[in-house]
Amino acid sequence: MSDASGEEFTPPPRLDDVADKADDAPTSPLLPSAFFADGAEAFVSWRCTPAQDLISAAPKGHLRLWSGQGYYELARTVVAEGERYEKGTLSFVERDGQAHVESDNGQLACQRDARRESTTRKAAPGVIFQARGNEPGWLLELDRETSRMTLTTDYGEHVRTLPYHVARLDNGHQAAMTLRAHDDGTPITVRLRARACFDNMSGKPYPVQVSVEQGDQTLVGCGQGVERRD
Repeated sequence: MSDASGEEFTPPPRLDDVADKADDAPTSPLLPSAFFADGAEAFVSWRCTPAQDLISAAPKGHLRLWSGQGYYELARTVVAEGERYEKGTLSFVERDGQAHVESDNGQLACQRDARRESTTRKAAPGVIFQARGNEPGWLLELDRETSRMTLTTDYGEHVRTLPYHVARLDNGHQAAMTLRAHDDGTPITVRLRARACFDNMSGKPYPVQVSVEQGDQTLVGCGQGVERRD
């Protein structure tokens, strides 16, 4: 995230590598932890001054925070003025729908905005990641048990299930992933980045910016890792 001068907050990078390390971990390629809510019930968007949009998720004992520049995980500290979270020089203090964000590079005054329940396996069984976009409507789902993606386009008129491979995987503050597939010789490239993302029709918050490039068409939308929580 950046202050009014355009400088970015630069807290230490996250050291965790990938999510879903439980006994029932998927057999498909693992995804960066930053794509998930980590058990939190919902994602919350924040509208901030200077102009900045953030997204948070609050699992027990810590806070996950996404900006337009990257992903941050902050630990909870006990204070009298509300919920306070810290990571290095970055702090996030929340009270009564207001948040104050501060680092060495500046401060943000934020107002809570939209809330979206995190997608779980109950809603998307067999899926480890789900993304969607509009105009035209499309849906992308990554299978939990195999390296296969299902891409539904043109408002549901075309459905394709294709094998893919991971061409790029970055973790930590700049978590990102690139997937590649082919459909009858046409290359398909899926780019996933852990950044604040907002559905361009509903305004609902998501932790991953998604683009799907196929031929001369690029689909743009938002997504999240599907949670284990029922």
